[in-house]
Amino acid sequence: MRRRFRKFTPVWTGMAVLALSGPLTPALAQMKGDGAAIAAKGTPAGALACMTCHGTQGEGNAAAGFPRLAGLPAQYLAAQLDSFAADKRQNPIMGPIAKQLDAAQRQAVAGYYGALAPVAAPASPEGGALRQTDTGAWLALRGRWDHDLPACVQCHGPGGTGVGAAFPALAGQSSAYIAAQLHAFKNGTRPGGPQDLMKAVAGKLSDGDITAVSNYFGGAKP
Repeated sequence: MRRRFRKFTPVWTGMAVLALSGPLTPALAQMKGDGAAIAAKGTPAGALACMTCHGTQGEGNAAAGFPRLAGLPAQYLAAQLDSFAADKRQNPIMGPIAKQLDAAQRQAVAGYYGALAPVAAPASPEGGALRQTDTGAWLALRGRWDHDLPACVQCHGPGGTGVGAAFPALAGQSSAYIAAQLHAFKNGTRPGGPQDLMKAVAGKLSDGDITAVSNYFGGAKP
């Protein structure tokens, strides 16, 4: 019997993203400069320089579990910093740092990283003979509709390169970071995003599922 897959349409895909490319007004130029300064040097209030953990170009540190920031939508990054500052997203490192940044500084540093080079599509094609026993690829590309689980790429875009400000790129992030975030969604230590979708998704994944799909996307080269 041929398996039928339900169509899933992601929400908020048209959300506006802060743009820092092209001609800059004086205000945007100042914001971009402030963001670069915070990324490189931190703030007088004591916020650590972002590059200390996230790399000189926002490339992240896979071994330490620090995510790639470069090229993620500025609006998404600002929302995450706001969540850390408000203790809605819990992290012992990012919580104190976000609280040391005021709202304008959080917007500035988010805009700086959002203007950097985005993550490219994975080198390996998505097609080919998929087997349901290949759990990571199957969940990423097909989902598990008998459990009402959409494929990851239906929200996060082809190759997991991200869609709009609500669905960030998975490609280019380390498997350890992706797994940590799925557990955070599942455990309620990170907000579930639009319509609490990620909490619902992560709640239906076993520990083995999380490891498998994280390894799949963690193998995508930026």
